[in-house]
Amino acid sequence: MEKSKILGLLLGPIAFLILINLPMELVSEKGDSVIAVAVWMLIWWITEAVSISVTALLPLFLLPLLKILPIAEVGANYGSPIVFLFFGGFVMALALEKVNLHKRIALNIIRLTGTTPNKVILGFMIATASLSMWISNTASTVVMLPIALSVINLLIDDEDGFTKNDKNFALSVMLGIAFSANAGGIATVIGTPPNSVLIGLLENEYNTEISFLKWMTLGLPFSIIMVAICYLVLVKWMFPNRDLKFNASKEVIDTELKKLGPTSGKEKLVLAIFGVTVFLWIFRTLINAFFPKLGLTDTMISIFAAIALFAIPYNLKKGDFIIRWKDTSKLAWGILILFGGGLALAKGMSTSGIVDMVAESIANSEISVLLTASLLILLMLFMTELMSNVALVAVLAPVVAGIAIGLDIPILYLLIPVTIASSCAFMLPMATPPNAIVFASGYVKIAQMARIGIFLNLIAVGLLILVFQFVLPILF
Repeated sequence: MEKSKILGLLLGPIAFLILINLPMELVSEKGDSVIAVAVWMLIWWITEAVSISVTALLPLFLLPLLKILPIAEVGANYGSPIVFLFFGGFVMALALEKVNLHKRIALNIIRLTGTTPNKVILGFMIATASLSMWISNTASTVVMLPIALSVINLLIDDEDGFTKNDKNFALSVMLGIAFSANAGGIATVIGTPPNSVLIGLLENEYNTEISFLKWMTLGLPFSIIMVAICYLVLVKWMFPNRDLKFNASKEVIDTELKKLGPTSGKEKLVLAIFGVTVFLWIFRTLINAFFPKLGLTDTMISIFAAIALFAIPYNLKKGDFIIRWKDTSKLAWGILILFGGGLALAKGMSTSGIVDMVAESIANSEISVLLTASLLILLMLFMTELMSNVALVAVLAPVVAGIAIGLDIPILYLLIPVTIASSCAFMLPMATPPNAIVFASGYVKIAQMARIGIFLNLIAVGLLILVFQFVLPILF
């Protein structure tokens, strides 16, 4: 076991015991106890001394023990509607992957964009971002990587060997896949876990709902702009592949599509359920306006999709269904627990008066609203390079809400850009799974990723400040 993990394992409970036994009060008796719990969780999350999902179980034990909240109230957060919204999303992703529909969609997108080097890079990026809107960014990267490696191998084996232009192309493809996987998830509520943590916090603590469509009106344009910027910076500035020509990439894509064969009945059934679900998510508010008694929610639609994938038979006589319960062994159950732990900690912060204290102290200061928002976005974006973005949002979102209240601005104006910032980690391999996966390919060096990543991070900060200042007041 690494020394940092051993240190974190011991330091977490030690820091908790020190804070719980301080001779003076920092906030209040309950507030100090919640701070102690948050510090323990933060240390374990940063050092990854144990699984981040195991850390998320601490509130279920500590908050009732410290008499902050009864266990029934803490436990309710682990069964929050937002947890089941993401569960349904996970089941849909599982079905897409099981029937290989995600790969077929990706290959067809790449084929449509063209076969010149820059168009191939663009195709990979659009395909990866499109997949990341619906399945995990890790899964979308894993799907795209072997296809990208097949194309790169054509350049290694050609007559002139692996030239500088070839290396730039390989680097652009790899980084393009990672960056678009990160940016693509921003587009939808289920695209990346931090989005769902925010939606859950708003519903649980502030009775504020952001519908699937409402989120997309902001998330999708931001995602498209970010992917476009990543593409232009990669191929036009940092790693251009001038005069590079190859046509064999079309053969690779066609070969991969031939391996998949014609679209199967199962793929068509999954596509139909997927299409109906997305339609209901997008037009839910309109449907509810026409049929008020329905009271459809995004979570209900998500669970409907999950049940449909389990219950609608592909072949009734053979008892053949799209997915069975045993398939859920591949489901990211730990992420669902992580949501619950984040919401439970937020509830503890709210109940103990920490959020009120932060709001009051900000209200009594004379800090510029724009400067505060800019610093929070910058802090979140660069901190997410070093620790889990979902864990970071779980800890910081309630505090950011308190700051917004203190500044006397709608909490969404601060919470949304800060949450989106947590998905804009382009600098280090350990920042996100897609970054780590493409780094492991051997075509990307840390210095190369950091050089372009810091530039993209700063662009993301600038864009989010513009979103805070001009876009959110119009949308919300």
